Amino acid sequence: MKTEQGILRLSIIVTVLLAGFGIVVGLLSGSFSIVFDGVYSLADASMSGLALMVATLIRRHTTEGDASRRLAERFNMGFWHLEPMVLALNGTLLCGVTLYALINAIGRLLSGGHALEFGFAILYAAVATLVCFALAAVQFRANRRIGSDFVALDAKSWVMSGSISLALLIAFLVGDLATVSGYAQIGPYVDPAVLALICLVILPIPFLTIRQALKDILLVTPPELKQHVDEVAAQIVAQHGFLAYQAYVAKVGRAQQIELYFIVPPGWPAQTLDEWDRLRDEIGEAIGGEGPNRWLTIAFTTDPLWTR
Repeated sequence: MKTEQGILRLSIIVTVLLAGFGIVVGLLSGSFSIVFDGVYSLADASMSGLALMVATLIRRHTTEGDASRRLAERFNMGFWHLEPMVLALNGTLLCGVTLYALINAIGRLLSGGHALEFGFAILYAAVATLVCFALAAVQFRANRRIGSDFVALDAKSWVMSGSISLALLIAFLVGDLATVSGYAQIGPYVDPAVLALICLVILPIPFLTIRQALKDILLVTPPELKQHVDEVAAQIVAQHGFLAYQAYVAKVGRAQQIELYFIVPPGWPAQTLDEWDRLRDEIGEAIGGEGPNRWLTIAFTTDPLWTR
């Protein structure tokens, strides 16, 4: 579990087991909110599986080896662009599931609710709460070293699932207590009411994921990265006597894509390629973040048209 792939595999296995358990218990107890929790988890697991595939492709593309070279020959630009696509699909799917559950919960409330077997429901909610928060803690701790957007999203999903399960546990305990205390008329409304509340609380979370993913897909310029690159480029222009520069930056998933064009004065004294490469190294070190997920292009020209 020291790698991104290992963490995601563990997440998928636990999710499928917990989702299956939830759907069975939900059907036995008559709880639509537990069934929703199971279906939500299965949807999340399917997206985690897709995320694992993309993470594996990115890792293979950015490492050495015969298989990696063959992959790079066929996909020269890498697989970073798939990462925000998967995140956007994940968020969209979870939004759809949540909206559907919310509509059903409102309908059940308006129709008078339904009977619920609280014993099974309480058992599931307690087990699910412990499992979700435990796995979220494992992922957050591991991701301090890994730094993966996929693992970060998955950890947040486990926190969200744990919060749902905790809310279910509290609601079922209250409903069970109300039933044995002479307020049995409240019981049928507990399940749809808590489901509607949970849906309203968690619905904004996938929207935030979609928003960030769309920024990456549309290559929206990240302000912090652009400011840093501008500062480095301006310093290089002043230090070496160039006329100007043009910078293009984008964040695509875990990758940073940076293109820098420096406009050299006409008649600039000839320099060897080694000298230009040393200058590129200097600029690259100043920008920082060197690694397999940094795509850096640095060019020098006397024609401003080449920078557009």
